[in-house]
Amino acid sequence: MNQRVNHPLLGIDGDDENSNTSGNADFMAVLDARLSRRSVLRGGVGTAAAVVLGGLSVSACGGGDDDAPVANPPVDKLSFTAVAKSTADAVSVPAGYTAAVIYALGDPLTAGTPAFANDGSDTDFDQRAGDHHDGMEYFGLNTAGTARDANGSERGLLAMNHEALSDNYLHVNGSSARPRPASESDKEIPAHGVSVVEVRKTGSTWAYVQDSAYNRRVTPLTPLELSGAVRGNALVKTLYSTAGTGARGTINNCGTGYTPWGTLLTGEENFEGYFTRSAGDDAARGDKSVTALNRYKRKQGAASRHGWETSGADDKYQRWDISKIGASADGSDDYRNELNTFGYIVEIDPYDKAAIIKKRTTLGRFAHESAAFGKAVAGKPLAVYMGDDSRGEYIYKFVSATNWDAADAEPSNRIAAGDKYLDSGKLYVAKFNDDGSGDWIELSFDNLDVKNYAGYAFADAGDVAIHSRLAGDAVGATAMDRPEWCAVHPTTGEIYYTLTNNSVRKLEPAAPAVGASPDSIQRALDAANPRSYKDSYGGAPEGSAGNINGHIIRMKEEGGEPAATGFTWDVYLFGAQSDADTSKINLSSLTADQDFSSPDGLWFSRSTGLCWIQTDDGAYTDVSNCMMLLGVPGTVGDGVKTTLSYTLADTSTLNVDTYVGKKPTADTLKRFLVGPKDCELTGCTETPDGKTVFANIQHPGETISAATIGNPAGYVSHWPGNAGYQATVGNTTSRPRSATLAITKDDGGRVGA
Repeated sequence: MNQRVNHPLLGIDGDDENSNTSGNADFMAVLDARLSRRSVLRGGVGTAAAVVLGGLSVSACGGGDDDAPVANPPVDKLSFTAVAKSTADAVSVPAGYTAAVIYALGDPLTAGTPAFANDGSDTDFDQRAGDHHDGMEYFGLNTAGTARDANGSERGLLAMNHEALSDNYLHVNGSSARPRPASESDKEIPAHGVSVVEVRKTGSTWAYVQDSAYNRRVTPLTPLELSGAVRGNALVKTLYSTAGTGARGTINNCGTGYTPWGTLLTGEENFEGYFTRSAGDDAARGDKSVTALNRYKRKQGAASRHGWETSGADDKYQRWDISKIGASADGSDDYRNELNTFGYIVEIDPYDKAAIIKKRTTLGRFAHESAAFGKAVAGKPLAVYMGDDSRGEYIYKFVSATNWDAADAEPSNRIAAGDKYLDSGKLYVAKFNDDGSGDWIELSFDNLDVKNYAGYAFADAGDVAIHSRLAGDAVGATAMDRPEWCAVHPTTGEIYYTLTNNSVRKLEPAAPAVGASPDSIQRALDAANPRSYKDSYGGAPEGSAGNINGHIIRMKEEGGEPAATGFTWDVYLFGAQSDADTSKINLSSLTADQDFSSPDGLWFSRSTGLCWIQTDDGAYTDVSNCMMLLGVPGTVGDGVKTTLSYTLADTSTLNVDTYVGKKPTADTLKRFLVGPKDCELTGCTETPDGKTVFANIQHPGETISAATIGNPAGYVSHWPGNAGYQATVGNTTSRPRSATLAITKDDGGRVGA
């Protein structure tokens, strides 16, 4: 996440790049139609008063799924009153619910770490909650807190990603110009990564446990291992690990996954932006790595996001410069290959600090969001579903070489179970056909389309795993509108993906100029990405057309088999404003109680079977802050084939067929929560009994500059301080903080039921 795509009139966030120049048809290849618009998810619900909990209420969900079945009767009708859209600097939840902040940026994780001052003077972020709370999973503990209890609902561990930074708030006077002071980089680097924190319920109140022995941070400096197809490959040898077996840290962690054996999977998303290359690095390299670096959005001369490489000669800073400066042939004397050690799914055992942390490289390398397991069935392989969050990128599936053994649900060594199921298997990429069918294409060195690809000379299986995007190009995968979170329905096994938006989806795409930046490549309309339209923001003139509001696509494997190579698909919901044209934009007929833009986080409750949808929007925020919706999912094929008719510049007509899921009603889709100003809703998990949902508010009030950091009255948000969290109630000067909410139903029942 953290790729907030603003309205075309306001520009596009630099992270939202399209580095796919392959020209592969977007969803099946339907010619020259292009789409670039904003879509909104649709749901159904009647209007009613929402409870606005002065900022201490929060909720936003998106996360991975495990394969545990729904423990209680699934919910088929939503009974709460929909929350109204809001631009207040507060969190709104339905009447009958409470959302309380329990864990925020800077909270200390050891007894000896000082309380967070939140004035820019704090240090020791390797002992504090990191910034930009994102995907998370709940791991149960027994009542004594001494061992894992998969059903423990009163005490557990939250394993949480810290994706990025609102860096100006971390420093007294905001972020300094380059060269960056080492003291600032030393705060920012460990504020990334993952935290594991114990949470405990006392009565009806949740709180985190500051002095828990389980608490820890995993940062960009934590030693890890490369495991699987890439381990020992020539392309991952660095000065840090000359054998190509080790890596240092994890960064830009976005979505998560919960393995059937009880560990965390965390995805490294926009990792490339942290690195720089010199202006003459192409010539210095003089090999195929230049092609790969361009495909992964690191052209020569590219500046790093934070400039950590300018903080000194120490190795911990210089690793962020991936220019070829050494004399070795294999890169073992510099960091030219450092980028290749990022972009993976990382496995962490949250219960065991001594367990090795491993990057599961066989699952491919790209801008990973979440990793959702299909249903685990004894005697059959496991499937893991993943998306590549960038414009024009692909949807992937990994199928384990080993069949699932139910005894491994409680293994003596959880990381060894990960070795067994995640290090060997097949990686597939999706191709969507215009008739509602689809194909999983294996990305293997034995696939002749990969082996003989003219665009890049793959050397071996490790090379294919490192450069999954290029392998996807080679086999003609369908370019999608930013595949973000994926989730698997706990009983049907159907797979859902959020496609957040795509500003370069066009009806009549322009041919790219020679040497054009990859993020400027326009894509034609196709069945799975069928919309391109204009919209206005805040009363301004309409911007350029594109898929402005995004949509959610869902897939059903042939025969329900995890190893199937074919699937059927349709669109669960199209994001849109409720008053938009229902023939070409608001295809799901969303009402004012359901409309939304830019779906991002996505997660299924294993207790209720309900679908949580979170937004990361910049196109509808003149009307409402980002939000979270709750839906009763249907099934693939429950709707109708729909034809969108477009008029081209030459006045001819282009018809694009798509497949729209059953339209929601007021009983099957409702807005559940609206967040504070300038935030993103992301990360969702629950206790096994379904009575507490945890959700994250990311980067409230992130729009601030170093020049204005000294003027609290100018902050866009003061949440959660203005809600009373570690500040005076009504505080109008506190710096905003990313934070985690515990959401409960006042009558003690299951959330959403």
